[in-house]
Amino acid sequence: MAFNIDFLYTSDMKIIFAQGNPGAKHEHNRHNVGFLALDFYAQHMKLTFQGKAKFNADIAETEVNGEKVLLVKPSNFYNETGQSARSLVDFYKIETTDILVLHDELALPFGTLRTREKGSDAGNNGIKSLNAHLGENYSRLRIGTWNELADKQGSFDFVLTNFSKEESDKLQSDVFPKVGEIINDFIAGDHEITSVTV
Repeated sequence: MAFNIDFLYTSDMKIIFAQGNPGAKHEHNRHNVGFLALDFYAQHMKLTFQGKAKFNADIAETEVNGEKVLLVKPSNFYNETGQSARSLVDFYKIETTDILVLHDELALPFGTLRTREKGSDAGNNGIKSLNAHLGENYSRLRIGTWNELADKQGSFDFVLTNFSKEESDKLQSDVFPKVGEIINDFIAGDHEITSVTV
């Protein structure tokens, strides 16, 4: 499934900031679904990530209707991503409301996407780091990863396991295209609070 990459109105700059852990051994972990979603989006936009040491991140840049858009995968580990986000905000002098964070959500079933404009960390250590460095006033796209194995394995072990083949296929065919649509809406200034299962 493809997604429409047409855009409407935009303002000055947007950052799409994914949560995940660096390194090949974490690449397909459930905890890295934010990275995987952003990789999918960048591929469809024909964008390439480049390492930016001063931001502790891999960044892909584009421009939409005169507005700069950064796709960001921090290179610090999941629980320390707030440092990378803070350096971007300070350098580009943007409002935190111009940031959309993509992250895994163990409280939501696999295939569920839910957005929110701000809020507490709800036990997510990556969000806790972001809130410590940015405050709570930024948008989030929560990507559900829960299945019945989570209750058997425990949350710590579960988030560091890889998606099954069936789940990976569904991410590519259904979940990530919908994530792309939500990213486009955010960039266009047409972001709405939503919850959808695909």
